[in-house]
Amino acid sequence: MDPSSQVRSAGTPAQTRRGRSGGRPRFAGTRAGRGEAMTSDAGRRPTGDAGYPGSVSHPAPASDADVRPLVVRTVPVNDPGPLLDLLPAVSPLAWVRRGDGLVGWGEALRVTVGGADRFARAEQAWQHVLRHAVVRDEVGLPGTGPVAFGSFSFADSSPAGGVLVVPRVVVGRRGGRSWLTTLTPAGDLGDPPRAGNLPGARDAESEGPGPVVEGTGALGAEAWCQVVAGVVEAIRAGELDKVVLARDVVVTAERPVDPRHLARRLADRYATCWTFAVDGLVGATPELLVRSDKGLVTSRVLAGTVRRTGDDHADMARAAMLAQSSKDLEEHEFAVESVARALEPYCSTTNVPDVPFVLSLPNVLHLASDVTAVLAAPLGDGRHPSSLTLAAALHPTAAVAGTPTDAALAMIARVEEMDRDRYAGPVGWLGADGDGEWGIALRSGRIDAADPRRIRLFAGCGVVAASEPAAELAESEAKLEPMRWALSGG
Repeated sequence: MDPSSQVRSAGTPAQTRRGRSGGRPRFAGTRAGRGEAMTSDAGRRPTGDAGYPGSVSHPAPASDADVRPLVVRTVPVNDPGPLLDLLPAVSPLAWVRRGDGLVGWGEALRVTVGGADRFARAEQAWQHVLRHAVVRDEVGLPGTGPVAFGSFSFADSSPAGGVLVVPRVVVGRRGGRSWLTTLTPAGDLGDPPRAGNLPGARDAESEGPGPVVEGTGALGAEAWCQVVAGVVEAIRAGELDKVVLARDVVVTAERPVDPRHLARRLADRYATCWTFAVDGLVGATPELLVRSDKGLVTSRVLAGTVRRTGDDHADMARAAMLAQSSKDLEEHEFAVESVARALEPYCSTTNVPDVPFVLSLPNVLHLASDVTAVLAAPLGDGRHPSSLTLAAALHPTAAVAGTPTDAALAMIARVEEMDRDRYAGPVGWLGADGDGEWGIALRSGRIDAADPRRIRLFAGCGVVAASEPAAELAESEAKLEPMRWALSGG
């Protein structure tokens, strides 16, 4: 039985071993009421009992008959107000953009995976759960019915692995309609959800982290610039075309870092980005890895960046220069081609814009392209590939790895001198029909499970033959700004 792949389902006990080899997922228990969850694979401490009274460890079920089904009920509700205001202090889950999206809390079930086949095994475990779910959905929109939030490591070998979390409660809003979903194990049912009666998730006000101290990550600024210079030499020598190099900084706060506080600040300032919180990973990404919605697939590709000055006239000039920059256009072209190539086996048609547009964010300007496609005929089992399957096929894009992919990944592993954890990996949500949204975990940080006063922030830059180390360092500083700003608010 694979210790790196586990499923924790309410009503059966938890296994907490970890590893990297392949194998069948494990089913184990959580007690996951409002904001209450068992110890995760990352070492998060429980806020309640470690399982149901009297539960004992046992191996994964040998057959589908051993699985305790989930009962899922979705009902319409009145507008609940800001979704992020609903989140509890413990293990909040969020995927929000422009006020719409999903938030969740509690844990009905958790799937933990690791290794190169982590996406496939997470998908397998999710389908295993769905086969036994009893669903009553009175709304019928994307994000209603059974939903899992997820985040996955950038590297196959990373001990951060991946996770799918099925919450006890989900509240969503889309196009002016709001809903409430409860997900509970059979035999553990409470009162059915009622329209206009949201559970009281607002159990504590979030507060800022207080004064923070920033420390050097794996490499200091000077050492990182030397790495950039070495990679530029390798590119000019013809070893590869592009490498995305990342760096990290470690921030220590006076008080525990509250993911709700960060998420709210990020959503307020970066409303056009996708604000997320999953398993201690918090951020606001401008880059949509993939959205699958009733057969239509969309991916927003970003590559090519300049920092904003704060002066509108100067920024307009910078946008014009970015749109004509051969260095940035080359970097962008690599990223777009990698996305189109990865989608091709799954889609009947793909539309790639001829030229990118300039995406304006409060801190930076990006070259951006929205690649769209239509899913091909269903697979052999009659199902279309899920959004998670598409995310796995796309990851890692040239926007976060480089070109050619294998050579870039080898270079990253050789010179970055750090584990990216779940930075630049897929983060998002998955529904029962396979539709969902997955972003690339950029402009983000991972809260330290062992010391919640510490959070590790990340930023990366695409390095090509024309790159200059000082300019790449400045770009990385601009990309760290959103999380630094979110942490600075008290």
